[in-house]
Amino acid sequence: MSTDPLCLVFVPALVVVLSAAEKSKGSPLTEAEVVDIRDRATCIALSFDTALKMEQARGYPDIVAENCWSEWQAIRLQLA
Repeated sequence: MSTDPLCLVFVPALVVVLSAAEKSKGSPLTEAEVVDIRDRATCIALSFDTALKMEQARGYPDIVAENCWSEWQAIRLQLA
């Protein structure tokens, strides 16, 4: 039995989903919209090791669900 803890991983990455939603909307997402998108996004449970390898292969970290609004505010400016 593995002792590696499980973590939830957004698939596709939440940053990708939020970016697409903002582009589709044509204006910045509100906090309520970001939280709603996060709450409806698809997640899978992976071992921490597998999730870390997935992030490394992707080449960038995803947004942490619990801090999605403030992280999205910082990341969205880099994507523009």
